[in-house]
Amino acid sequence: MPERAERYEAMRPRLFGIAFRMLQTREDAEEVVQDAWLRLSRTDDVDSVEGFLLRTTTRLCLDREKSARRRREAYAGPWLADLVDTEPSPEREVEQLESLNLGLLHVLLTLSPLERAVFLLREAFDYPYEDIARLVGRRADSCRQLAHRARDRVRSQKADVAVDSELHEELLQAFLSAAQGGDLARLEGMLADDAVLVSDGGGKVVSATRPVVGPSNIARFFAGIAQKAPEGTEVVLRPVNGAPAALILVEGHLDTVFSLQTAQGRIYRVFAVRNPEKLVGLAASLGLRPVDF
Repeated sequence: MPERAERYEAMRPRLFGIAFRMLQTREDAEEVVQDAWLRLSRTDDVDSVEGFLLRTTTRLCLDREKSARRRREAYAGPWLADLVDTEPSPEREVEQLESLNLGLLHVLLTLSPLERAVFLLREAFDYPYEDIARLVGRRADSCRQLAHRARDRVRSQKADVAVDSELHEELLQAFLSAAQGGDLARLEGMLADDAVLVSDGGGKVVSATRPVVGPSNIARFFAGIAQKAPEGTEVVLRPVNGAPAALILVEGHLDTVFSLQTAQGRIYRVFAVRNPEKLVGLAASLGLRPVDF
């Protein structure tokens, strides 16, 4: 058992990474990983600890997806994934950061659970199709087809574009500057014709209860927010979910996180996470206070 425990501890970051990308909440991911360990500890005959943990984690995620979907459907307003601090540090090692970005995670929810699992195992964690087939209980050729359909969906939503952090941060800073200056023309010029703003307030704080569509509407929305910003508002840029994001602090409290999805120098999606419950974990990891609610 000590040897199994050591292997589990070594595998835990990857297991959490798979579960988080599948279910997109810290709580669900942590429960799945813990459940996988409990099942391992109760099973005597295990040929491969790593294989058992990967297979169990993947199938537990598929089993949980139905209840997770019901929670998302009952959610007040648009739903976005939990936030993860991805600032590089010697203590923090986050695999495949690009597959954590809010744009990709948002699109992944439009896939079937099985398509999502196959896509992530292949694209984010680079498993061979033969291994993926064993993990999800399908044939390898079927997994290839599932991955192909998933990639087409992701590409159609421009969610597969690799993030150039330096250019991305420059665009984010320019966008925030234009919003603060009320420069509607400049804001609209940075937004793609089919740009969409998705704001997650969870029904707990003021936010857009439906996606805001189009450059003009998004520009007016952001200019209005900037004009109403209270005294003591501070903007801090930091990598969140694998891409530069703007953390809005109000008197030291983490109030909102803004993130962009970009391609070819233009903004296709703007994500705003305001639900205090989704800010608690990030705020704690950064030593900040979440907004009171």
